[in-house]
Amino acid sequence: MILRASHNFFMYPFFKLYTLWKIRRNFHGVHIKGGYMEKDLPLLLVSNHISWWDGFWAMYVNLKLFRRKFYFMMLEEQLRKHMFFNKAGGYSVRKGSRSLIDTLIYTASLLEDKSNLVLLFPQGEFSSLYEAEIRFEKGIEYILKKTSAKVQIIFMVNLIEYFSESKPGLFIYISEYQGQDFDAVSLEAEYNRFYKRCIAENMKLAAGR
Repeated sequence: MILRASHNFFMYPFFKLYTLWKIRRNFHGVHIKGGYMEKDLPLLLVSNHISWWDGFWAMYVNLKLFRRKFYFMMLEEQLRKHMFFNKAGGYSVRKGSRSLIDTLIYTASLLEDKSNLVLLFPQGEFSSLYEAEIRFEKGIEYILKKTSAKVQIIFMVNLIEYFSESKPGLFIYISEYQGQDFDAVSLEAEYNRFYKRCIAENMKLAAGR
């Protein structure tokens, strides 16, 4: 049985404020690059997964741009250790169990509501910041097949650079998926094209310093 998300009247607003405070305290600058067209649709935010910071970065972008009710998937053992997140939009997944299908169906149901944003890490685990490509698991395809509503898919790539600062700068790139194919292979290919463009742009920034 999965742990479904809630948005507690105190915890959820606190999580928003805590996100803004924590990012301002730990990064010397946040740069959001790219854009999307608001279509009044539910949002599936597809991101690389490089650290425990990722959820905070996604919430930051949500507060600045998307302004949707925020949902995110967490490993069940981690969520049970940090139940605060369950009251701020977090819900559980247990990989390799029968409840995994329940989690994917629940995710699809969240995408029926245009006021929602669901954060998804399609590789299903942490990957290195220096990974050449991001590999998608089949979960994203299953979710989109189970969702009857039209969904706007936004790609997000998070990169950090120090340059000459003692604190890192955060570079968040976003782009709307424009393809018509929603299978994992097509989404993976398009995401990796975007991912490589983002890395190339950050390298240009570094070279210009």
